[in-house]
Amino acid sequence: MSEQVVITGIGAICALGMSPAEILSAISAGHSALARVAGWSGAAAEALRAAPLDQLDPRRLVEDRKLHKRVRRTDLLGLYAAERAMAEARILESRAALDARLVEDFNDRTAVYSASGGSNYQTQYDFFSLMSEARGELKHFGQELSQVDPIWLLRELPNNVVCHVGIRHGFKGPNCCLVNHTSGGGCAISQALDALSDGEADRAVVVAHDTPVEPQTLLYFDALGLLTKSQPRPFDSRHDGIALGDGAAAMVLETRSSAERRGAQILGTILSVGFASEAAGLLAIRADGEGPARASEQALAAAGLDADDIGTVIAHGNGGPNSDDSEAAALVRIFGSRQPPTTSFKWACGHLLAAAGMIDTVLAVECLRHSELPGIATFEKPSDASATLRLSPAAQSLGNSTALILSRGFGSFNAAVIVNAPHARNC
Repeated sequence: MSEQVVITGIGAICALGMSPAEILSAISAGHSALARVAGWSGAAAEALRAAPLDQLDPRRLVEDRKLHKRVRRTDLLGLYAAERAMAEARILESRAALDARLVEDFNDRTAVYSASGGSNYQTQYDFFSLMSEARGELKHFGQELSQVDPIWLLRELPNNVVCHVGIRHGFKGPNCCLVNHTSGGGCAISQALDALSDGEADRAVVVAHDTPVEPQTLLYFDALGLLTKSQPRPFDSRHDGIALGDGAAAMVLETRSSAERRGAQILGTILSVGFASEAAGLLAIRADGEGPARASEQALAAAGLDADDIGTVIAHGNGGPNSDDSEAAALVRIFGSRQPPTTSFKWACGHLLAAAGMIDTVLAVECLRHSELPGIATFEKPSDASATLRLSPAAQSLGNSTALILSRGFGSFNAAVIVNAPHARNC
């Protein structure tokens, strides 16, 4: 990389709280947002657990009421997280202080990247009444399609967050929306890292968001045998599946020279990102952990680090037996007998799918800055594959100020992000 990329703002929202600090505090206290799904009929739905954000007033997320009708709930979460990260980075204040002739260059050099999910079915429910009325007659359905809100398609666009962040603030730099399931957040970080280090932009707003807690998504995941009927227990001998959650997270990334030029507070540094596909299929993963191991090795090589330089691991740790055990195999391959302290957050806030890797990265920065690594409260006894990992239900001491964050997605895709964030007193 030609220039170091630093973090100047972070934001996050999930069922545990509306800021990274609030979320981390809840996790550290052993709180979980997961509960039995309420309000849906049927034995299958009533047995599921999730961490939804469906009771939150949209006006607390986005002030523009007109926008509420043009975007989905997931987009509102993404826009909120992006605005929180931008507020902490104070990039709008920096632009406002510029001479008028420099503002256009500032906008041209500000990028926006997002990762969004592909499993939000709620807006498709607009068709249900017409489908019932048509009684299987496709001709009637087509003739009466005008009954459906014409705004439907605009609400469904996966790149709404990129669009509205750019439109609202006039950012005209590189932009991209990625839909790569749960590794999407790592992909978005990587896109921004490349653009900044290659000189295409000076700063980037990077956000990931998803709201999978809805009947159709949950029932599909349950039919695949992926969901727990109790609670997620990452790396535990009793792990039996994942639980889904709603949420979003965002970061403002900048070149170090840009951040220093405007006097921004530097929260940490993005050192590298690595990717690897196991090419195993849509759901299949290799038992030997080859994918996450290779992604981690690529990230270490790109950062010029050895395994011993990693002070902590924020694992994907979703509570699914196959995923946990293969991830444990990857960590054994990378670190051998010198395992760093390891934790996961999905037992508390659920699996946020497209937002999972981003919120894990944001919370990793928060952990490093405050020298706090919360335990996995649902962890008691490790599975055989996880026996050598440094896991605990209680808080652990950090090895150093560098963390490896792992995320995995459908299609056997794996992402590894390495960040460094010195203790807040030393920043």
